[in-house]
Amino acid sequence: MARLLLLRHGQSVWNAEHRWQGRADPPLSALGERQARWAAAWLADTGPPLSGVVASDLQRSRRTAEIIAEALGLGRVELDPALRERDVGAWTGCTTDEIAARWPGALQAWRQGRLASPPGGEGDESLVARLLPALERLWARAGEPLLVITHGGAIRALERHLGAVSCTPTNLCGRWFGQADAGAQLVAGEPVSLPELPDLDDDAIGSASR
Repeated sequence: MARLLLLRHGQSVWNAEHRWQGRADPPLSALGERQARWAAAWLADTGPPLSGVVASDLQRSRRTAEIIAEALGLGRVELDPALRERDVGAWTGCTTDEIAARWPGALQAWRQGRLASPPGGEGDESLVARLLPALERLWARAGEPLLVITHGGAIRALERHLGAVSCTPTNLCGRWFGQADAGAQLVAGEPVSLPELPDLDDDAIGSASR
């Protein structure tokens, strides 16, 4: 079975401020950089051999992928704009509290599936319609498992589309996805949750991946 490991990027500066990002492009925070190095060490110790890394072109995903690829010797990161996060429209840059104040009840309605999309944003149908062809292109050439660094909303939309219980990924958590054969139905595999970032310096975190 061709397998893809989809992981959410490390913490961005807007994640740290609890701001909704969507297609906005804030960078990783200092913690996000450390999370990416820890993910590389964890993958080196526990994960199957990976054939390469593909990422959304938004810099929080791109930088996460670059850190992991360099640590694991996986070469150049391939970027694919189709792997971007959903457009959250008018909620972009807002905190959850600000959304609740400006659009009373809308956030709860959206999370419960009673609102198709954030105001002026992208719904699941549109998001999945651009994600699936991107994943099909990767499966068509995948040999060994491939790492895909994308976004939490993208992973959750795929899970809902496939009837899987959402793991609501925190930073650098996600899920395996696979196909038995080319053209076969997409299958949601097991969720992946990295252990908590250890209280170690960067050299100690990185030693496992060298």
